[in-house]
Amino acid sequence: MQSLRSVLRLTPGRAISGAFGLVLAVGTFLLSLPIAVQGRSATFMEALFTATSALCVTGHIVVDTPVFWSPFGQGVILVLIQIGGFGVMSIATLLGLLVARRLGLRTRLTAVSETHTVAVGDVRRVLLGVAVITMTTQAVVALVLFLRFWLGYAEEPGRAVWLGVFHAVSAFNNAGFALFSDNLMSFVADPWICLPICAAIILGGLGFPVIMELRRRLLLPRRWTLNTMTVVIGSLVLLVFGAIALTALEWSNPGTLGPLEPAGRLLAGFAMSVMPRTAGFNTIDVSQMHAESWFVTDILMFIGGGPAGTAGGLKITTFAVLFFIIVAELRGDTAVNMFGKRLPRSTHREALTVALLAVALVVGSTLAIMLMSPFGLDRVLFEVISAFATVGLSTGITADLPEVAQLVLIALMFIGRLGPVLLGSALALTTQKRMYELPKERPIIG
Repeated sequence: MQSLRSVLRLTPGRAISGAFGLVLAVGTFLLSLPIAVQGRSATFMEALFTATSALCVTGHIVVDTPVFWSPFGQGVILVLIQIGGFGVMSIATLLGLLVARRLGLRTRLTAVSETHTVAVGDVRRVLLGVAVITMTTQAVVALVLFLRFWLGYAEEPGRAVWLGVFHAVSAFNNAGFALFSDNLMSFVADPWICLPICAAIILGGLGFPVIMELRRRLLLPRRWTLNTMTVVIGSLVLLVFGAIALTALEWSNPGTLGPLEPAGRLLAGFAMSVMPRTAGFNTIDVSQMHAESWFVTDILMFIGGGPAGTAGGLKITTFAVLFFIIVAELRGDTAVNMFGKRLPRSTHREALTVALLAVALVVGSTLAIMLMSPFGLDRVLFEVISAFATVGLSTGITADLPEVAQLVLIALMFIGRLGPVLLGSALALTTQKRMYELPKERPIIG
């Protein structure tokens, strides 16, 4: 009884992390079963790594998904992706809502932490809206992909349905798992495959609050909230920057865009700009990209997508706040203004805290893995950022890393998926109002 009471008194952050841990344990167990594989049994590390990658919607793999895992194992991966993208506690809350048709206060508070709902009273409406958006988008994309696989590639109807559903769910949840050994490289010049998947990735990466507001005010940008304005403009800027930079850098690379026709190069360049936004699919061989392209991809992965969605990374809003802080400092402004709104000082501190912790985590993990493996800085940094930002792109070294380095990547994926929730909960718990102020003094900066 005492343990039950302690569980019920868990803070939202601990409840969410505990729920993720429980689902991860179940997923690892299911992938360890003989029925989950098509050949030899999966090792504990293979099952744990794959389950973590799926639940944290990352896409990092240490075995070939379509060859190693059986249809049952692929189904487990798909369920973990859907749970991880929608949110463990959000799904639990939604199921409770559908069964009991009412929510307790603690359940509402937990769902608020995971969905970034503004008010406790909005939880019911937000969760139902998120569920409708998720299912509708995935159904439309799955239908398009099914028709293409069936009519364009002569796949059997049942197989085409499975391919459409799996890749639609993986795309919208920004997971990056594919049922082809070369991921999506065979479809690099096929717009009927690449564009629907890119559309699902972009929608999922915007974040549910942005999608729900755009449904109501798509043609009224002057009435958009600051969050929506920032995510939409930031996404467009990053997509255009990434497409131009990566296409230009890889245009004549014989290992990536070089062999394609001009139209195919442009499509592949656009897809290359979309995928690092925490999706993880690849239509070209990432290991053959130039080092400069890896660095551009590092930047896109680290920034990531919008908050309260299926994307990972630092988040567009955090990066935008940091950018406007720099602009305000250079201009000598007393306040930081962003798109016609003034930012509170608490937002400055939150953005700086998240950014510095993320940089410290990436730097520390990169150094640790370099000490554990024979690979150089460019490949290891790419791998670390990809794991932390829950992207899943790889230069091809994941499976060759020692197990202790793979454990570092597992921790990065888990932190990257749950970090914002846990950090926010921790800051809330440790916030104390001081009854005094210390003397003010300024050190020399710069």
